[in-house]
Amino acid sequence: MTFEELNGDYSIERMDSVIKALEEVLRSALPQGCITVGVYEAAKSLNVDPDNVVLCILATDDDDVKDVALQIHFTLIQAFCCENDINILRVNNTRRLEHILGGAGMHGSEQMDLHCILVTVPHASTWKNPALGKVNRFCRESRCMDQWVPIINLPER
Repeated sequence: MTFEELNGDYSIERMDSVIKALEEVLRSALPQGCITVGVYEAAKSLNVDPDNVVLCILATDDDDVKDVALQIHFTLIQAFCCENDINILRVNNTRRLEHILGGAGMHGSEQMDLHCILVTVPHASTWKNPALGKVNRFCRESRCMDQWVPIINLPER
């Protein structure tokens, strides 16, 4: 086996590990009320209390690439997060995010905006989550390799 093959296997295993950690973070933050869903809701939350935001997830599907307004919102949110040292991930599958969140993307019969998800930690909380540590470490390592907003491809399950 060549070095490239070994390195590729390591990268696949590493990405799988980060995907599982992200899923765990979302599933554990949801019942604690530490999830903000929606581009506008996220922007309001970032404006009010950016110090409690520990992760920003920007999600798209293939159709969203052509949505100029959404891309402008993403650019502004990314800039704000970078300025405030908030880790950011791009995710490519909003349907999978909805599944991970247990249908949290549904508000009555209306589909909610899952294009932006914030994970927050309340001031008084001592919420320590090893999965969050793994995701944050992945974000830091990605920045060291000049990938400021790493992309995670969430597989369908």
